[in-house]
Amino acid sequence: MKKKKTDFAVIIYICLAALLILGIKYFDQIAGVALKLWNVAFPLILGVAVAYVINIIMVRVERIYFPKTKNRFVAASRRGVSIVVSLLLVAGIFSLVARLVLPELGKAFAVIGRNVPIFLEEAAAWLEENNAGNTADMLKNVDWNSVMDKVADVAKSGFTSFVNSTLTAVGAVVGSVVNFFIGLIFGIYILSGKEKLHSQVSRIMHAYMKERTVARIRYIYRTANETFSSFIIGQCTEAVILGTLCTIGMLLFRFPYAPMIGAFIGATALIPIVGAYLGAAVGAFMILTVDPLKALLFIIFIVVLQQLEGNLIYPRVVGSSIGLPGIWVLAAVTVGGGLGGIGGMLLGVPVAATAYKLIRNDVAGRNGRRPDNPQENIRETPQEAQKKVPREAAASVGRREKQKGR
Repeated sequence: MKKKKTDFAVIIYICLAALLILGIKYFDQIAGVALKLWNVAFPLILGVAVAYVINIIMVRVERIYFPKTKNRFVAASRRGVSIVVSLLLVAGIFSLVARLVLPELGKAFAVIGRNVPIFLEEAAAWLEENNAGNTADMLKNVDWNSVMDKVADVAKSGFTSFVNSTLTAVGAVVGSVVNFFIGLIFGIYILSGKEKLHSQVSRIMHAYMKERTVARIRYIYRTANETFSSFIIGQCTEAVILGTLCTIGMLLFRFPYAPMIGAFIGATALIPIVGAYLGAAVGAFMILTVDPLKALLFIIFIVVLQQLEGNLIYPRVVGSSIGLPGIWVLAAVTVGGGLGGIGGMLLGVPVAATAYKLIRNDVAGRNGRRPDNPQENIRETPQEAQKKVPREAAASVGRREKQKGR
């Protein structure tokens, strides 16, 4: 028996080594196929992500929408009404932020456009006052005909590249819109039948996997689900609090563009740690076009607000919910941003928090003790999850034994 197991393990290792060699040899072809598959499956993956985010709001709406009613029509309409209300809430939040940011942003660019000529005139006057006559002589000796010919050539090539890039951008925008609506529809279908989908997946897992493997997968899923849900709720709450405090403080100190900058900082605060600083940099630049002194005071105000947010708000609202130390939050944001840009920054923290919890609980279980954090949201250690046999699995095993007895 031991010899058969050893031979089987050797065969598996040989197959894995062969697959690794083939993967290295045909890496470009495999990467191309993987990219095509990703592009094809992207709307469906987007739909799953949309369904997951909307589900966080939907389950709370369902608790409010006549939870104890005996009316069949109301009970049957609970899911549909909850989905519509959740979508309207998300759309309303995005439209509110857009209405606050876009008009003020347009005004800020208009101010910049008006101030640029003034700045150029002041720069020219400064050059004249500081003996910039040599510059004027150099300008007189320039062959403007050749310069204009070169400018015309650059303009022709630039116009061609502009047209090509415009067509490419329009195609990308249209493709993104189509993918978004396909993903949205797919996400709505998932939400409308999530119980049935969960039952089907559970039956498939119990049919093809061992109970220990099923318990392990459920434990990992439960850990990831609790971490991601806590992170999304906490991050959104923290962004709303920070944006509100920033707007109120700017109104009290009479800074310009208070609603726009407050909403923008709140939106960028969804990116952990670095997001609010990006919003503050844009806000400081907007205020700089109006009053440089107020821009300096705004930077001081943001630094104080960031200290308040980093030491008081974020640890209580987000940090405690995901259970990830600050150093690993920064590392997750850095690595996630390098790999996937803004999306990587958003996903890096919950992914790192999930891995951190799994490893910590596994180490605690191997050492024969509970996790260090007594308020851990995880209800079971990996060892407990493996020992626990779900009722559905037990029932399916009983049905199989009865069928064999017949």
